[in-house]
Amino acid sequence: MKKMLWGKTADGVEVHLYTLTSGKIEARITDFGAHLVSVRTPDRTGRVQDVVLGFDELAGYLQKPNGYLGAIVGRYGNRIGKGQFTIDGNHYTVPANDGPNALHGGPVGFDRYVWKAEETANGLELTHVSPDGDMGFPGVMTAKVRYTLEGNTLRLDYTATTGKPTVLNLTNHAYYNLHGDDQGNILDHVLELNSDHYTPVDPGQIPTGEIAPVAGTPLDFRQPAVVGARIEDPFEQMKLGRGYDHNFVLNGAAGTLRRAAKMTEPGSGRTLTVETTEPAIQFYSGNFLDGKLTGRHGKKYEKRTGFCLETQHYPDSPNHANFPSAVLRPGETFRSTTTLTFGVE
Repeated sequence: MKKMLWGKTADGVEVHLYTLTSGKIEARITDFGAHLVSVRTPDRTGRVQDVVLGFDELAGYLQKPNGYLGAIVGRYGNRIGKGQFTIDGNHYTVPANDGPNALHGGPVGFDRYVWKAEETANGLELTHVSPDGDMGFPGVMTAKVRYTLEGNTLRLDYTATTGKPTVLNLTNHAYYNLHGDDQGNILDHVLELNSDHYTPVDPGQIPTGEIAPVAGTPLDFRQPAVVGARIEDPFEQMKLGRGYDHNFVLNGAAGTLRRAAKMTEPGSGRTLTVETTEPAIQFYSGNFLDGKLTGRHGKKYEKRTGFCLETQHYPDSPNHANFPSAVLRPGETFRSTTTLTFGVE
């Protein structure tokens, strides 16, 4: 573990950068927004490159918008329709920041705060306390994420408690490119998802409430398939997402750590395998990257130069009784684990 002062926020709060090394890979994390800044990992020839999109300087993360590159998003990652939900007959509103909807916790989500950092065995635990009424969400919430690096696996353990009944959906919003973070698009990557169903969306990218089979659609990744092969398919859901930007329902029992996804880049041989206890995963093919963000090496992040695999509860779960509940109550502790294993073939 190495720690360095990385800069300060606009209001003078110190921000640090932490480097974890295992002898196989290196991961860098900052306490600002608990961002995963980088992961350096070898290809089949031993050539090491960064496979996480990000910025060399803190200023890149302080800017808005910043694409949520590597951020821990919350309280509610992904979308809440019209920013509204009800718990126990009480109605709550989160400020809209994605058309009429609330995205990733509203205009000032967990990604905009400096988290309290504490070094742990082989890792780092970060804590953020969100006050009652923060972005309209009820209850004081204490959220923690622990990053642990062992071998070629980066493990993320999330916990949260609350003072009032509330909703939450914590995830990491890293973008990956297994060629290397400045090496073109991800359309030649090969994806496999442990998912028989997905949740279709309306034109505002809010789930309709349906849980639909992937069979016979471009969203079928039950067998490995090239990301770019069907990305321009005229299937309505692909047009609504401008490519892949969908919530996939994971097979197996939620709450058990199981394989969710595997992405392979055939040229370098690099692989990323994701396991999670969460009920779902969002596969996003970087459709809204538009070259306005300049990352490392002066590289502009253009459309589809990175992909996200965000382990999560379903988007807009508070407004769909048939979706797994995202409600957390006083006296309960939310727990979730995701592992990211970087390999070669």
